[in-house]
Amino acid sequence: MQRIEHIYINGEFVTPHGQEWFDLYNPSTEAVIGQVRLGDEQDARRAIAAAQAVFPAWSRTTREERIEALRRMHRAIVAREDDLMEAIVTEYGAPSVRSRWMTEYPAQTIAQAIDALDSFEFEERAGAAHVVMTPVGVAGLITPWNSNAGFICNKLATALAAGCTAVIKPSEMSAMQTQIVAEALHEAGLPPGVFNIVNGRGDMVGEEIARNPGIAKISFTGSSAVGQHLLSAGSATMKRVTLELGGKSPTVVLDDADFGAVMPLVLGAGFLNSGQACIAGTRILVPRHRLAEFEQIAREAVAHVKSGDPREADTDIGPMVSHRQWERVQNYIRIGIEEGAALLAGGEGRPDGLQAGWFVKPTIFTNANNRMRIAREEIFGPVLTIIPYSDDAEAIAIANDTNYGLSAIVLGKDIKRCERVARQIDAGRVLVNTLAHEPRAPFGGFKYSGLGREMGKWGIGAYLEPKTLMVASGQVQ
Repeated sequence: MQRIEHIYINGEFVTPHGQEWFDLYNPSTEAVIGQVRLGDEQDARRAIAAAQAVFPAWSRTTREERIEALRRMHRAIVAREDDLMEAIVTEYGAPSVRSRWMTEYPAQTIAQAIDALDSFEFEERAGAAHVVMTPVGVAGLITPWNSNAGFICNKLATALAAGCTAVIKPSEMSAMQTQIVAEALHEAGLPPGVFNIVNGRGDMVGEEIARNPGIAKISFTGSSAVGQHLLSAGSATMKRVTLELGGKSPTVVLDDADFGAVMPLVLGAGFLNSGQACIAGTRILVPRHRLAEFEQIAREAVAHVKSGDPREADTDIGPMVSHRQWERVQNYIRIGIEEGAALLAGGEGRPDGLQAGWFVKPTIFTNANNRMRIAREEIFGPVLTIIPYSDDAEAIAIANDTNYGLSAIVLGKDIKRCERVARQIDAGRVLVNTLAHEPRAPFGGFKYSGLGREMGKWGIGAYLEPKTLMVASGQVQ
């Protein structure tokens, strides 16, 4: 059993003031596999003070110095990818293909931050004025359990590229991943205090980050409810906030689509990351006059989707991260049945042959409408809902009839028609006939899916404030 006893403050692994030990589980077996000692408010304050102390020096570093630091980070993370892969499979349960992506993604985010920094314009003219983009200060970075290592590296690389220092509160449920990342970043040799990592609960460490005046900006990925709280709590000290929150993303299948050809995209989007993804395409909008045809093809396709041991090569869907999350998904399946939706596939309980582990049957509801809870609320599991529509206008209306607006997919043969539909969907990202991700493009959501954007130049800009300089005419600049 692994015991993680330290947090990382001011360039050192230190024993936290906090006394609580948190159990870590293997979701595939339900066994306790480790413990992590959690920090508390006092630890968070120590980390914030360390980041504040080094901020003046780090904020004055040159572009070249920051790029070199990020390159060291990149090399250090790449060197630990095998260890990270094992931690992701063990404590999170992502299937092998997904785990490999999650293993490589942290280094990829650092690489994109380097690219964005290399071309970022920190100064420009505006008429007679000179505008200088200035780091906001210490950033509080709060990451979720569904891609913990990737979010740590993405947020931290972006903050450092902008000239900010950071205090990171990772998910305590992902402590093994966090430990590997912390050790790698320590090996990168950044100045002490530039980044600090405090394992801890949201109502302690997260709350201190939200309210402490030493934090100038929060970047949070997680639920909309927690995002709303952070926005409210941070307002007292005028914190800048970037929130990447929940989603209930539509997959709009147009009536000219080849259902057999697009079904891998439909199921791939819906079951992404075992359904534990904010961008998952969980509302499938299908032309009413072809509904029966779509249902038949979907039923046949989902029969080949395997939920089970993530270490087996043919597994598509791993376990839910915790018993609590498993119960949440089971409850939504019951709600769907009670609301009158019809089960096309899946249902309650574990998949056949599995007696332990927080596994969920790949589930698809049909005969549904957009007013049902299974169509409006984020389930965060492999549960999809088919909703019929009559024409493009109704499909767009249904797609936009949600509190969320993070991502969407449009599938069809006529590309111009697909793009017309895509442009009318209220979402921060709309994919057309693809599931590809472009790391240089801005990522974030409309409505309750968040505020601001991450990635690329937009991500760096979120950690900066423009400062206007005016010099009296006739004087040398």
